[in-house]
Amino acid sequence: MLYPEQMSRLLITGTKDQMGKVIAELHRRRLFHIEDFVGQEEYDGFKIGMPLEGATEASVDLLKIRGAATAFGVEGGASPPARRVSSGELRRQLETELPELDAQADEMVTRRNRLENRARELETRIAELEPFTAFPVDLDHFRGYESLAVFTGRVPADVAIEAPHEKEYAGGRKGGFLAVFTPKEHRDAVERQLQEAGFAPVALPAESGPAGDAIARYRAELADVKKELETIDRQLHGLKEIHSSFLLAADELLSADVEQAEAPLRFAVTDLAFVAEGWVPTEAVSEITASLEEATGEKVHVETLPVDYENDQVPVEFQNPDFAHPTEMFMDVYSRPDYREIDPTLLVSIVFPIFFGIILGDVGYGLILLAISLMLRRFLMTDGWKQFLDNMRNASISAIVFGVLYSEFLGFALPWDPVIFSRHLNIGGGAHGHGPDAASLLIVAIWIGILHITLGRIISLINHARMDHGTHRTKAMIAQTGWIAFMWGLLLVIWSIFPIPLMFDLTRIGDVVALGMRPFGIIGIALILYGMIAIGQENALELVEAPTVISHVLSYARLVAVGLSSVAIAMVVNYISIGMMIEPALKNLTPVAIVLVIVGIVVFLIGHALNTALGILGGGLHSIRLHYVEFFTKFYKGGGLKYNPFGMKRQYTTEE
Repeated sequence: MLYPEQMSRLLITGTKDQMGKVIAELHRRRLFHIEDFVGQEEYDGFKIGMPLEGATEASVDLLKIRGAATAFGVEGGASPPARRVSSGELRRQLETELPELDAQADEMVTRRNRLENRARELETRIAELEPFTAFPVDLDHFRGYESLAVFTGRVPADVAIEAPHEKEYAGGRKGGFLAVFTPKEHRDAVERQLQEAGFAPVALPAESGPAGDAIARYRAELADVKKELETIDRQLHGLKEIHSSFLLAADELLSADVEQAEAPLRFAVTDLAFVAEGWVPTEAVSEITASLEEATGEKVHVETLPVDYENDQVPVEFQNPDFAHPTEMFMDVYSRPDYREIDPTLLVSIVFPIFFGIILGDVGYGLILLAISLMLRRFLMTDGWKQFLDNMRNASISAIVFGVLYSEFLGFALPWDPVIFSRHLNIGGGAHGHGPDAASLLIVAIWIGILHITLGRIISLINHARMDHGTHRTKAMIAQTGWIAFMWGLLLVIWSIFPIPLMFDLTRIGDVVALGMRPFGIIGIALILYGMIAIGQENALELVEAPTVISHVLSYARLVAVGLSSVAIAMVVNYISIGMMIEPALKNLTPVAIVLVIVGIVVFLIGHALNTALGILGGGLHSIRLHYVEFFTKFYKGGGLKYNPFGMKRQYTTEE
């Protein structure tokens, strides 16, 4: 569980006439992660294979299916159908239905595109004509003069022109529209004055007659075009209802056909033989070997190759219990673990909800979040969304548990006293908060940081022991012990000088020995010195990072600080909406008081809705940030290659 699934490297060889059977079986099993052939030296005389027969036809049919699906608005990702269709039955349907369906989709898309283009053209012409409706003259009166120059356009305000001219001006809220007629010998002077006034020319439309008549004609035509578009959209929706299952199943089948047909492009081949290299889970080696031999009549050779962990990029498949699967999303967002290092997914799946619960820690908000996560599962059904919503569900349950422990419900106190620490603040006229508990909570958060970072360093120690070699391995392991010693030595020094609640009080143990320190202080100084030497022997520049030990530990105080801010907002919302609006209004119920009650309810709902959103963002982002920044940086290398087995998980079709 703490390491990725163990992988074995396989070499599959056979005669070229067996390649199609091998590809089909590998695709059906979905276990073989193909390693692309790139012309390695050991394969002298081999070349990249060519697609199988029928690849072009399958690709063309797939493009037709996807074109029809796009035209009809068919999208995948929905829940699988009640009955999956067999591949053989679907192939027969494709032969008879695809040509007609493709022609129908092409004809309707062409019609829709033509109508949409015409609608855009009409809208453009109407927009060009609308400014000229301000002038009650035919459009022909703006053109065709031999001795006059005509300017039409927009201006911020009316313009005084110092030249012989005639003009029409129509003002509006954002400037006006201007038409100027002037003798051609004054054209340049008028144009210069207009430009200085911010004139923006508008081209004269090509239409004749009054602009309003032309607009009326175009609007009537535009209405007809839109009606026809609505008819086409209804027809396309009807076709979607009829053919969606067929199109999704056909897309899946043809995608599988194309994937198999193009698989030889990843193999090494000669005129007579082929070679495929790849990875399978070690526990599945015997299974895939037996299935390939059965499919080819034992005319294929399968061999397990040695693995060079330094140079081979082994694909990584998570190996976690079911409850940790959703957290794999967080790991992939950051980086998939290296094949040889400890996979922290299980740790994150446990700690992340706890951190979220510590921050949000409210029964009401937790129930709201739980309801949202369960409701959205009915609409967001892709694997990625399912993982996200499962994480949200786990986090909300943790928030409810901590809400019970904190005795909090939407900022109100529950009927029992807090089981652990109280976060109720002194907000509101009748509030009875317990402010001192905030300091205790901060100290608990610091303890969490100390233990979390120590765990990260211990994991780093184990990783270096597994992944490194020689003197580098020794130096790296010593450096990690140095980081642990430095942090705990610093803590011993602090504890021997200052008594801190909920931490070890070493100020009374032993007499002052030297440097004004008690025995544990001296031990702490020794650990700090050892830590600096151990860190520096690997890389002296790392000593510059030593002070970050303090900042990284203190960073965990955000677990309490962010949570307290959420509590404060909730209590302020309650005090404003209930204490200042609803309760006073209910004492003397008048029409104004009723309005005040309604406003108070609105403030209550909006305030808690916004605080719920802030709680989700704050709780989620800060919880995962503590893992990404404070925890992972201590040990996590990442950069692993995702295990991507050749094949397809079928939703709509069954194998032949």
